[in-house]
Amino acid sequence: MRDAVTSLIRNYDITGRYLDRNAVDDLKSYFATGMARVQAAGVINSNAAAIVKQAGLRLFDELPELIRPGGNAYTTRRYAACLRDMDYYLRYASYALVAGDTDVLDERVLEGLRETYNSLGVPSGPTVRGIQIMKEIVREQVAATGIEGASFIDQPFDYMTRELGENDL
Repeated sequence: MRDAVTSLIRNYDITGRYLDRNAVDDLKSYFATGMARVQAAGVINSNAAAIVKQAGLRLFDELPELIRPGGNAYTTRRYAACLRDMDYYLRYASYALVAGDTDVLDERVLEGLRETYNSLGVPSGPTVRGIQIMKEIVREQVAATGIEGASFIDQPFDYMTRELGENDL
């Protein structure tokens, strides 16, 4: 797993360049938001179960066909699997927040997920919507704690939704 610093240095090393003004600005930005990133991850950690529960309720309220007979979250086992997956997305989003890099999402979540969801016939639309709902809840909770300049919160959630939404699972 890489973070923003190691990814930046790796890219410059591959091309054999010294860190330029853009690189230094990127590093300054990453370090300037470091404490807020850790605090946001703390908010997620302390409220993870409630975030997942609330996101699940909102998702199934918006898309009730998912929990009706024939829906992908119909039966207790499938419903629990859906919430379990939402918890995975949230946990890895918190890692990516701290790292300031989405590499962990590709490595640990998205690569195997595509194949698994494809084989199970799980549609990507509700998954994408569930991730978006969790992002909204996390943003609300982080804002309520008074953490300043937390626009970085969107990055991992948006990355997952873009990757899942652009690929036909």
